[in-house]
Amino acid sequence: MTTTRILLIDDHALFRAGLRMVLSSLMAETLIFEAGTLTNALAAPATEMPDVILLDIHMPGLNGVEGIALLKRRWPKAKILMLSAQDDAAVKQLALLRGASDFISKTSSSDKIVSAIHCVLHGQHATPLTHSQEENTAANLPQHLTPRQCEVLELVCLGLSNKLIARQLAVSENTVRNHVQGILAFLQVSSRSEAAFAARNRGLVG
Repeated sequence: MTTTRILLIDDHALFRAGLRMVLSSLMAETLIFEAGTLTNALAAPATEMPDVILLDIHMPGLNGVEGIALLKRRWPKAKILMLSAQDDAAVKQLALLRGASDFISKTSSSDKIVSAIHCVLHGQHATPLTHSQEENTAANLPQHLTPRQCEVLELVCLGLSNKLIARQLAVSENTVRNHVQGILAFLQVSSRSEAAFAARNRGLVG
């Protein structure tokens, strides 16, 4: 039986440990690697090619959506299954457009997560949106930025990290990450650099 190689990327060690235990018990012949950040994951030897990458969408530094292209460039044949504690249709669609195979909630049952892994391993991807669904998704995208998101966007355009933005605005890094995700969804881009470029083109920042 062929060994399935899984790379689990999530910044919460307890979640990684729990999911690793579940996968080890429910999936035969599985080799699991872990990384707490995308940077650490990308530093792994290229020869350690995973079959499936379980990627948390909310990560410190580079977020999951931004990391999809980097992971696909390093391991083109790997299937990427996005994990999120929130079911955001706009972010899900953005992740799928960037090359993720599927998107599953962290609150899903163990059996459902394992089933999703088997599905992407066998080449099954999330069902493409129909035209009406695409229109509905577009309608659900944020129609404007909140005042706080505008502040965050200005600081992103200045090149500040989430940590520095959090310090300047006196909020948590997680709050900043959520604002950045909202900004990316609003601008329909997948990275901070694309967001800065789009914001300047639209005249949203000076």
